[in-house]
Amino acid sequence: MEEHFTIREAAESDAAALLDIYAPYIRDTAITFEYDVPTAEEFAARIADILKTHPYLVCERDGKPAGYAYAHRIRERAAYDWAAELSIYLAPEAQGQGVGTALYRCLVDLLAMQNLRILYGCVTLPNGKSQKLHEKLGFLLVGVWHGSGWKRNGWHDVGWFEKRIGACCMPQPVVPFEKLDRKKIQACLHRYTEKLNDGGLN
Repeated sequence: MEEHFTIREAAESDAAALLDIYAPYIRDTAITFEYDVPTAEEFAARIADILKTHPYLVCERDGKPAGYAYAHRIRERAAYDWAAELSIYLAPEAQGQGVGTALYRCLVDLLAMQNLRILYGCVTLPNGKSQKLHEKLGFLLVGVWHGSGWKRNGWHDVGWFEKRIGACCMPQPVVPFEKLDRKKIQACLHRYTEKLNDGGLN
């Protein structure tokens, strides 16, 4: 039976399913520096809070979440309004199928619609899959924080990947995600859903 993918906005009701994807990264890896698995209620609140300002996307495979990606402010000072940090997590069975590429490209396009200018990916090193994804999508490694995080009985380096999506000129005001044109959002989600189902994003 042929699999069908759908990329859509996340909702608070996705919290438990997305937490099933995220929790093993917390418990078993240093990919995230979070120590404790949040409750579904805490995770739902995170989703709701992010969606006010930035995209939070889910990729479903045959109706079940297989991965998710989102963006958030990188710093609180107003001068950083045009910058965002991106994050992505995939279920093991969804890796290598173009899901990460589709989610990240869709996320980048939505952030461009919001008038953001510069994007960052924060990657615990080494992480070949994440490094490859960022490089494929035009992110450049611009620095390494050496031994900056302690987890799983070791110190870990963190690589910062950067992608510029706006011109070096006077910026336009950032449009909060909840204020973005719904038709434009849906068109973007549909475009990458179709590309993923056509198999053109591996």
